[in-house]
Amino acid sequence: MGTALVTGATAGLGLEFAWQLATARHDLVIVARDVDRLEQVAGQIRAAAGVTVEVLPADLSVPDDVARVAERLAVTGDVPDDARRPVGLLVNNAGFAPAQRFVGGDVEVELRAIDVMVRAVVQLSHAALGAMTGRGRGAVLNVASVAALTTGGTYSAAKAYVRSFTEGLAADLAGTGVTATALCPGFVRTEFHDRAGLDMTDVPEIGWLDAPYVVAQALADVRRGTVVSTPSVRYKAGSALLRVLPRPAVRAIGRIR
Repeated sequence: MGTALVTGATAGLGLEFAWQLATARHDLVIVARDVDRLEQVAGQIRAAAGVTVEVLPADLSVPDDVARVAERLAVTGDVPDDARRPVGLLVNNAGFAPAQRFVGGDVEVELRAIDVMVRAVVQLSHAALGAMTGRGRGAVLNVASVAALTTGGTYSAAKAYVRSFTEGLAADLAGTGVTATALCPGFVRTEFHDRAGLDMTDVPEIGWLDAPYVVAQALADVRRGTVVSTPSVRYKAGSALLRVLPRPAVRAIGRIR
């Protein structure tokens, strides 16, 4: 069924992507910073799904680490002594919320967020697409967010870049056999918010989505070649509203959070 590379694969949506792809008989390359957790996840997936799982430790805020992941994505399968299989699906999932106000906050945290959620996405997409277009098949799935349509500081700005960037890729890739999809979920029940130290108790129950549902919808949209994947009718409606609201109103909503 091919090989998929997933960044941020040891937690949250990334872990769910790894499991769903493995159960669909995809071999995996999983990328994250924590080597021990990577090995643990790899062992569990190998035992349960019987697929090959390659572990690639990397901090995507570190240029040399990003370059190593890009080198893996650039594998074409044309070199006889290279046992590594080409990657047919790249899931750019790694990311985090700075969880601070920009003014008065630590600028290094903001820059690291941009490195992980923008710079690494660009570099890894470029490496993967070079190999995929040469084969005439493949897909890139970039995890953005409904936050791309809001004004939530560096996080929203980074996700807005990812959404726009992916839409541009989709246009460039027309007719190549390769697709690009931006996943734009709303609030998802994962440890993402807890790890960022965000208090989400004011988000109503109806605002939450489950990770298995989001990932299943995203992968179905990749198979269909959908450019922007927004799981759930309520978030599709919310996104449509955010696109037509006057920008002062959108900024006012952003100030609430």
